[in-house]
Amino acid sequence: MEKFVTLTDTAIPLDIENVDTDQIIPARFLKATDKQGFGDHVFRDWRFQKDGTVNEDFVLNNPKYKGSILVAGNNFGCGSSREHAAWALVGYGFKVIVSSFFADIFKGNSLNNGLLPVQVSERFLSELFQKVKENPKTEITVNLEKQSISVTGTNLTETFEIDPYKKTCMINGYDDIDYLLSKKDRIEAFEAQKI
Repeated sequence: MEKFVTLTDTAIPLDIENVDTDQIIPARFLKATDKQGFGDHVFRDWRFQKDGTVNEDFVLNNPKYKGSILVAGNNFGCGSSREHAAWALVGYGFKVIVSSFFADIFKGNSLNNGLLPVQVSERFLSELFQKVKENPKTEITVNLEKQSISVTGTNLTETFEIDPYKKTCMINGYDDIDYLLSKKDRIEAFEAQKI
C-alpha cells in the first residue's frame, strides 16, 4: 500500500445517503479475483445509461469536480460485505472518503486497502458539501497524524477517530503482513527467549 500521512486535494460531492456496496460496484462485475480493473466499474449503473452512454447528470461525470477525495452522504458502504467496493474506489483514484457514518465492514475493507474513511459530524459534512458545491476548486486537507480534516482558507476543521493499529499501517504503507514483518526482529528476540 502507499503511505498516507497528509493529503490536500479537491473533492467530488456525492450527496446521496445510504450508498450500498452494490451501487459502488454492481455484482455483475465481481467475477475477477484480483484488484485490477474494478475502478472502471465504480458506480457503473449511475455513471452510465442502460445503453452504455455517459450519464451527464451524475457527479463523477461532471468535469467541474475532480480530486481524490469523495465527500459522501450518511451511511456510506452499507449492504453486503464485498471488499470489491473498496477495490473499485481505490482503482478509480480515491484516497479518502468523507461521510458522517460508514458501515463497519466497509470501513475495515477500506482501511485494509489504503482507502481512508474519515467519519465527521453531520454538521461538518453539511458545511463541507456546501463549500465544495459552491466552489469545486475548494481544497481539503486530511492529516492522518493529527487525525484532522480541514478546508483550506476557512475555519472549517474537525478531528476524526481511527483505530491506532490501522493508523500506523496507513502512515507506513503496511498491510497486515508488512506490519508483522516490521516487527520481525522483536518477534525473533522474543522467540529466542523461549528456547
